[in-house]
Amino acid sequence: MSYDDPMDRGDEALGPDAAEQRKAERVALSFLLDERPSQLTIPELCQELYAHPGYFQGADVVERAVRDLVGCGLLNCDGPFVVPTRAAIRFALLEVE
Repeated sequence: MSYDDPMDRGDEALGPDAAEQRKAERVALSFLLDERPSQLTIPELCQELYAHPGYFQGADVVERAVRDLVGCGLLNCDGPFVVPTRAAIRFALLEVE
């Protein structure tokens, strides 16, 4: 059975830095899942992730990652905080088992 993800815009939609953007999405989501139940604002998340030299090249890559993860339903903006959705948490639990 073939599965075509309707939310997958492909790397072409992300432009020339597609690999970096996918990495940023993975790292941001993983970091927020690991930090649960603590909640971070987007600036706090950026500060944490940019603190690791060589992790990200672009100044706005984390913000784009958050935007895209919110757009596909894996993160929610809860007031000033960005938090994983129940679906993201459930999927992370399934991946560990």
